[in-house]
Amino acid sequence: MSEVVNEDAQTPELDVLAVFSHPDDAELTSGGTLLKLKSLGYRTGVLDMTRGEMGTRGTVEGRAEEAREAARIMRLDVRLNLEQPDGHVFVTDEARTALVRVIRAYRPKLVLTAHWDDPHPDHAATARLVREAARLASMRRYDEAFGQGAVQMPALAHAAYSRLVEPSFIVDISEFVEGKMQAILAHRSQFYDPESKEPVTRISSENFLGQLESRWRYAGSLIGVAAGEAYYVREALNVHDPVALLTRPMNIYS
Repeated sequence: MSEVVNEDAQTPELDVLAVFSHPDDAELTSGGTLLKLKSLGYRTGVLDMTRGEMGTRGTVEGRAEEAREAARIMRLDVRLNLEQPDGHVFVTDEARTALVRVIRAYRPKLVLTAHWDDPHPDHAATARLVREAARLASMRRYDEAFGQGAVQMPALAHAAYSRLVEPSFIVDISEFVEGKMQAILAHRSQFYDPESKEPVTRISSENFLGQLESRWRYAGSLIGVAAGEAYYVREALNVHDPVALLTRPMNIYS
């Protein structure tokens, strides 16, 4: 497993860990949330499951450098890469154990990840791996010989990227759209470049980032703000103060 740590990081323990399949996935789905949480004083990190070596554009070395630059922009405390095979992410005991060890080492309170109904097989498998590893990390005798000890199971939130997934909540990222876009564009090999000679992909097409921004604007419109990132939580939410929650700005027509 490879690791990049922010120079300002004082402790390996994290409040929030975003676990996604490929370098740039966290930026595309949760970059605004990570920037916002960092501004609120939380310790944040990203775990990329693969190095993106199956990607049509770019190189492994180049993508690693791009991920480091995006981590700097998002002010992450840590960015990790589990080095699972791109295009071959499966729910195996080996992969689960590797992820359990990350969760136990960094003890995140919240894990953000993909949704299990995502059409990309790696994304769907990552969502299932996260759910299983989060539970196994809390079991004292699982991987006991490794010597880390059990941890409390983190809360899980799945990025609601598809319109078919009704979000449980939406994070207002209106103040962080510019930073999110900068973090995405740090992955310069993957997105639109009129001078690039590499094959055109869906995400490198000229219109892709505009379409993506429209998604953020739409999610924001559901809660009456300029831009948002949507998440689905499978578990029932434990609300301490329903008045405070339900009097936040929302859109009654959403």
